[in-house]
Amino acid sequence: MTAPRGPFRFGDRVQLTGPKGKMHTITLRERGELHTHHGVLRHEQLVGQPDGSVVENSSGHEYLALRPLLRDFVMSMPRGAAIVYPKDAAAIVAQADIFPGAVVVEAGVGSGALSLSLLRAVGASGRLISFERRMEFAEVAMANVETFFGERPAHWSVVEGDLAEALPGAVEPGGVDRVVLDMLAPWEVLEPVADALAPGGVVICYVATATQLSRVAEFLRGLGCFTEPEASETMVRGWHVDGLAVRPDHRMVAHTGFLIMARRLAPGVVPPEVKRRASKKSYTDEDLEIWTPGAVGDRDITDKNLRKRVREAQRAAEGARLAAGAVSGEGEQGA
Repeated sequence: MTAPRGPFRFGDRVQLTGPKGKMHTITLRERGELHTHHGVLRHEQLVGQPDGSVVENSSGHEYLALRPLLRDFVMSMPRGAAIVYPKDAAAIVAQADIFPGAVVVEAGVGSGALSLSLLRAVGASGRLISFERRMEFAEVAMANVETFFGERPAHWSVVEGDLAEALPGAVEPGGVDRVVLDMLAPWEVLEPVADALAPGGVVICYVATATQLSRVAEFLRGLGCFTEPEASETMVRGWHVDGLAVRPDHRMVAHTGFLIMARRLAPGVVPPEVKRRASKKSYTDEDLEIWTPGAVGDRDITDKNLRKRVREAQRAAEGARLAAGAVSGEGEQGA
């Protein structure tokens, strides 16, 4: 899973920055063309050019061509479900201390955005097991991952089904180093997660609302086998820097989700009592209504739209396989 280098080839994913800074992400194909109101750019013009080149379209407009970074790829790839933004994926990798060789469990896989960061973090010596209830989402994720890496990583397993039911059969008790939960109701699977985690292991949850955050924290405390949970959110504000004109950007990527993490205690250990103000720990049926999909803003994608995303992702993966095959052929000829 090495990053591609060298001249552009058919099948490569390329990010083009044109007039006024507008970006286009394309997959280079034979006889392919990028059509905009500024003119036409033929894909073959890029083939053989080094990364970071500038090419002109039919109207003389210049485009800067670069292979997309992971963050660029994530923001432009086909989506079946909402993604974990790069800023949150980076925080998850850092806060959960996901290391090369780690055994990591992820649920759900969504469109594969977080899976890409986790696969890079664990490396070929590690293992990532991703659980997804809907196979259509998993297909988009698998195609996106294959597009980015040029192959299906051998150390990645995708399991269709509910984590609570499928996890015990997929891993040995105490055999998991880290668990990352990106799902509507992570508290529903915390008990099997606790069984799967090794002592000292980390569970980290990505949730959208403060009510979900509160619910996860109380469940972690109630289980009695985790450390005191820690919650945070990550906000990124860009800056405009042009000579002496230095100011914050007018827009910023603010709240996208909360992170809450805790570590698994050794079996039989009672966590020290944490002194804090009294809080409401009981929930009524009315309280539970707060966490329904509609209430927390969980949006459904239509079957037609999802099928379209699957096709887009699989076409991109086909191009990546073509590029990977071309590199392999060049290597054999050189040998």
